[in-house]
Amino acid sequence: MPVKLRAALIGMVAGVVSGLFGVGGGVVVVPGLVLWMGLDQRRAAATSLATIAASAGAALIVFGRSSAVDWPAAGLLLIGATAGAWWAARSLHKVSTSSLTWAFAALMLIAAARLVIT
Repeated sequence: MPVKLRAALIGMVAGVVSGLFGVGGGVVVVPGLVLWMGLDQRRAAATSLATIAASAGAALIVFGRSSAVDWPAAGLLLIGATAGAWWAARSLHKVSTSSLTWAFAALMLIAAARLVIT
């Protein structure tokens, strides 16, 4: 399958998952880019982040119009997320690709276990 088609399919799945569950970039795009397109973990994370603004904006239009957004909470989350993302992006080069991959896998397992338990 051509690389462009793979990328488009990963994006489509990420968009659907994002619209349904509020996640997509990290959960779908990063593993898709690593496993299906051969990118390393750092490049996959950076590429995923490059797509989040557009996909989140598309979903926000729908959710915002239906009054589904808690705007005060969203504002506070935005402050923390912006600071955290800036710091992490500046620090990413200090973490080995192997450690980053294992940490990401552990995060996904913890999230899955938490969802099953609750």
